[in-house]
Amino acid sequence: MHGEVDAVVRGQAAKALDDAARFQKDISARHVRSFPKHSRLKLEHSPAGLNPDYRQVREADGQQRRRLGQYAGNAVGTGFPRPIRPPAFLHGGHPSFPCFPVRRSAALTMDACIALIMGRRWLTVLVSLLVMLALAAGAARVVEVDVDVRNHFGHDDPHIVALDRLEETYALSDAALVVAAPQQGTIFTREALIAIEELTDRLWQTPYVTRVDSITNYQHSRGLEDELIVEPLVGDAASLSDEDLARIGKIALGAEEIAGRFVSRNGRVAGLVVSVALPDEDRQSAKTEVTDFLHATAAESREKHAAIDYHLTGELVLNRAMREAIDEDMSILAPAALGTMLVVAVILLRSLWGTLAIVIMLVAVLASSIGFVGWTGMRFFGESGAALFVLMAVTVAHSVHMFEGMAAGLRRGLDRRQAAVQSLRVNIWPVFLTSLTTAIGFLSLNFADMPPFRVMGNMVAFGSLCAFVYAVTLLPVILSVMPLRIRPSGTGESDLFDRFGRFVVLRRTVLLGSFGVLVVVLIAGISRIELKENWLELLDESYEFRRSTDFVSQNFAGVETYEYSLGAGREGGITDIDYLKRVDAFVEWYRAQPEVSHVFAITDIMKRLNRNLHGDDPEFDILPDDSDLAAQYLLLYEFSLPVGRDLNNLIDVERSSTRMTVVLRSLSSDEKVALDERAQTWLGENAPGMETGATGVAVVGARSIQRNIEGMLLGTFIAMAIVSLLLLLVFRSVRLGIISLIPNFVPAAMAMGLWGYLVGEVGIAASVVTAIAFGIIVDDTIHFMTKYVAARKNGLLPSESVQSAFRSVGKALLATTVVFGLGFMVFGASGMVTNQALGLLAGMTVIIALLADFLFLPPLLMVLDGTRETTEEIRERLRREAG
Repeated sequence: MHGEVDAVVRGQAAKALDDAARFQKDISARHVRSFPKHSRLKLEHSPAGLNPDYRQVREADGQQRRRLGQYAGNAVGTGFPRPIRPPAFLHGGHPSFPCFPVRRSAALTMDACIALIMGRRWLTVLVSLLVMLALAAGAARVVEVDVDVRNHFGHDDPHIVALDRLEETYALSDAALVVAAPQQGTIFTREALIAIEELTDRLWQTPYVTRVDSITNYQHSRGLEDELIVEPLVGDAASLSDEDLARIGKIALGAEEIAGRFVSRNGRVAGLVVSVALPDEDRQSAKTEVTDFLHATAAESREKHAAIDYHLTGELVLNRAMREAIDEDMSILAPAALGTMLVVAVILLRSLWGTLAIVIMLVAVLASSIGFVGWTGMRFFGESGAALFVLMAVTVAHSVHMFEGMAAGLRRGLDRRQAAVQSLRVNIWPVFLTSLTTAIGFLSLNFADMPPFRVMGNMVAFGSLCAFVYAVTLLPVILSVMPLRIRPSGTGESDLFDRFGRFVVLRRTVLLGSFGVLVVVLIAGISRIELKENWLELLDESYEFRRSTDFVSQNFAGVETYEYSLGAGREGGITDIDYLKRVDAFVEWYRAQPEVSHVFAITDIMKRLNRNLHGDDPEFDILPDDSDLAAQYLLLYEFSLPVGRDLNNLIDVERSSTRMTVVLRSLSSDEKVALDERAQTWLGENAPGMETGATGVAVVGARSIQRNIEGMLLGTFIAMAIVSLLLLLVFRSVRLGIISLIPNFVPAAMAMGLWGYLVGEVGIAASVVTAIAFGIIVDDTIHFMTKYVAARKNGLLPSESVQSAFRSVGKALLATTVVFGLGFMVFGASGMVTNQALGLLAGMTVIIALLADFLFLPPLLMVLDGTRETTEEIRERLRREAG
């Protein structure tokens, strides 16, 4: 009995839909008269005229709505096509986006644009290509930035300004550290010292070299009666006796100026510091020349002294390694990401022509975006390359939605042009909104403290808008002329998301509760995250630089330093005893801190000189007790130093301030900041007039993370507020707007918590990943919500609307998420740790966002959006549909 009744109902529903379609043709035929001949497309897809009989339209459309509403519940899932209703947009609802009421004039303008685009297809292609070429021409103006870790920070960063001032004051320059490590024993052997001596001499041949410091040329002083003898600690290594070796070892390990600076405290490793003055022009080539020479020199020494290993580290070597990492990302990962996305597109779209259209879109969007960077004069940084990966994914996502819309039309028997028009009408608003929200999300990166992220944000924001423009102009025209062959939809794909929709509506309570618990558990993992950014660990272990840096950190000394310029208050005041005592007290305070491995200051030299001129009596290893005597000691010592070994790197020209260096152990960013703040507090309490903060790349990086997080919290909040307001206006419902926000806010927090459980440490990427992810994940929510609201406007219940949304966009959302997720995961294979963390975190966030849109958002809608349905009522309806 039920089967017979259901068959009758289905027949009535089919008749209602057919009548509505005929009505549509009749209305369109009678009112198409305000468009030129070239814009008159097939009647069922032409915009209504500008002067219809509105009373007749309203009456007929009202009858159609009542008939459709009577049988809507039974027609769901039958496969009957829902007609396009031109009358709907004449009284406030646009046919392509019926859930969003728009002004009548705006709706007509949109249809006029669609008619113009598809009516003059080749003109559309020509204009699109001209715009793309004009933008792409800016690519020739892109400035390839000098790869330097300091480019991570703005030139107006107060800590960078202080660092530049310190380097100018003390004639500091770019430097590299070459570490020699005997495979057996200590460096205090004849063979090891010979190797270090030869290497020191050879390093003086480094291009642009200004100074080389090592244990063999360290200027050791000693007292001989009333004389001060200053000579290299190691004279002729080949002629050293065993007694000489023992003496050298004792001196080196007992001197704060040497131990932890040129020799490890256990004597097993020696360090050679090479300082160079790079030219202002073509610095990148100069860095390459210097580092190539250093690597070649180390290799030569390794061949000659096979029992000694060599490791290179330092900011100069890091900059060259970063250049290699960026080149590898662009030459390997970018093609890999593109290939992965295209393979996924071929598998999911099952169309080579559709994939070719995506390739054309990618070329247009990427060329336009790179050209935009050139025309605006922005610099392109290594981290900015992430923008290309994001734009690839955004472009593919837009293309997939447009292609799926066209494929749906072709399956219903429309020709290619009609199907392209249909896809354009259905997707133009969702694609526009997703492009706009993506742009808003990435524009929030302008609140970041680091220039690379600001460039990336602006580039993606502009590129996403380009992707929208090309997606609604170039892409539909291309698809309409391609010989697409779309197979009729079988039971596989439609049944998959139909069954999934049934599962979600039947298990809504369980899904809502279990996903809510998962949200709480994962977010709790955020408390396990430790912010840690070591700028000499920007590359992973696949790079020799990183392996060498890790070796140096574990076996020699820390690789990060704090630098202080301690002022005496007057010219020539550095030999005042009161000043020296305050500096010495500050040095001793730092040496007592557990976070510090080595401290060096001018007071170490003054103590040594006082001891030397008192017959090397250990009891006089203290500061002189007279300012004039201290000045004489220092002057005598400086006169005794050879050329190129002066104290200009420790004392300023006016002799009014001295430099103090603090070598840090491996610390988190919070620990670095806390240590500097404790030091400033100590200076304020114990050395009035000398208050100053630390500088150096270590403190700049730690402070930058703090400012980045503060700025990005503000930027992300503003972006979320704007997008939230936009969604509230679009959905014209506070309730639906708030519901739609939940799956946009939660995934980033869940991903960060999961990272806390799995990894525990995160660097600068953590401060921007939320903004990046938010700009992307809101897209899926918009597409799902538009289809859901459209179904609700047509009289369907919440559970029916959820099923309708899954059938409409389930496949497209899955495809775009796979594209985004795999694209970011490929980017996560970068050798640059920041890009690696950014790719993996963003990939995790996108995947979690899809789960939230599929498993969390639908139950929320069914629970909070109006009509409540019991499980039994839903089961009964599903049985009727299946029967």
